[in-house]
Amino acid sequence: MSQRHRSQDVAPAPKMDLRAHAHNERHRINSELHAVTTQVSSGLEPEDVHEPGRAWVPQHHHDADLARARSEREVPRHWKMKMWKRRTAQRQAKAEAFRLAGQ
Repeated sequence: MSQRHRSQDVAPAPKMDLRAHAHNERHRINSELHAVTTQVSSGLEPEDVHEPGRAWVPQHHHDADLARARSEREVPRHWKMKMWKRRTAQRQAKAEAFRLAGQ
């Protein structure tokens, strides 16, 4: 099961707020890039333009170290294994057969 809603301390942010934040970040990045391209196209040498560094790029939620640690686990996730998918399909087929027999 997902751990997404396990913690009762913090409520998840509303989707509208998340989308607005993502929109603002995209707008800010595009504005930075547009300013650089405007300066270069107006005749300023590309070497003389102040190029924004990594600080202007938004932080990603993906933690590379955590992903690496999880990928090195010995036991794969059970719902991603073929036997789990096969069992699930068998349970669904059995339920469908009982449903049809009951009609």
